[in-house]
Amino acid sequence: MNQDEPIIRIENLHKSYDDKQVLKGIDLEIYPGEVIGYIGPNGAGKSTTVKILTGLISDFEGHITVDGINLKENALPIKSIIGYVPENAELYDVLTPLEYLDFVGKLYDMETSLIAARATKLLTAFGLSESLNKRMDTFSKGMRQKVLLTSGIIHNPKILILDEPLSGLDANAVIVVKELISLLAKEGKTIFYCSHMMDIVEKVSDRILLINQGSIVANGTFEQLKAEHGDSLEHIFAKLTGHAETSGSASSIMSAFE
Repeated sequence: MNQDEPIIRIENLHKSYDDKQVLKGIDLEIYPGEVIGYIGPNGAGKSTTVKILTGLISDFEGHITVDGINLKENALPIKSIIGYVPENAELYDVLTPLEYLDFVGKLYDMETSLIAARATKLLTAFGLSESLNKRMDTFSKGMRQKVLLTSGIIHNPKILILDEPLSGLDANAVIVVKELISLLAKEGKTIFYCSHMMDIVEKVSDRILLINQGSIVANGTFEQLKAEHGDSLEHIFAKLTGHAETSGSASSIMSAFE
């Protein structure tokens, strides 16, 4: 695909659940090698956007192409080039990490020997070398998250969609993931990063998209958003989502102890 062409193009995307309109005409172009920070309050439409992009929701209005392929008409080849790490995922925790990743790798038609070699290398890099053959029902949340992250990248996807990927990780693992995002982007991988952790979004993103009540209300680099709206990303978020008086809410909570 031409590097000047968007790898993801979304045009007039609408999605409703019964009479509730969740996405209200999203238009978006994302280019190869971009790290997109996708932020917004709960219920804004972030998860719905992600589920549509990953093919988990097929009932939507609008036009989406991914790597030049029409998502609504041909979702399967798109799924093969996407890695997805959801916020809340259930592992088959009676399996070991190597068994689970063998299962995931085969879904992507990877050779058994390549899965084993790559899984071992990735898990070792995440500090799980002594747990490769242990059942995951004994794992901490952070250990499970490392396995999930590995499952999202094991097939070397063109596009990586991360939904709160740092959940449960220790400080060292957070540093590794942040560096990994940067290195993947340099290789031309496209990262779609959803998070409520504003400081991380600010640091890793080339461009930040803020969605509120089903519409994108901000789209630009952090410096562009700061020049237009001022202050930190947290304050920009609060201002554009109608929660500028957040500090007042905190004071109200504290008043309960007076």
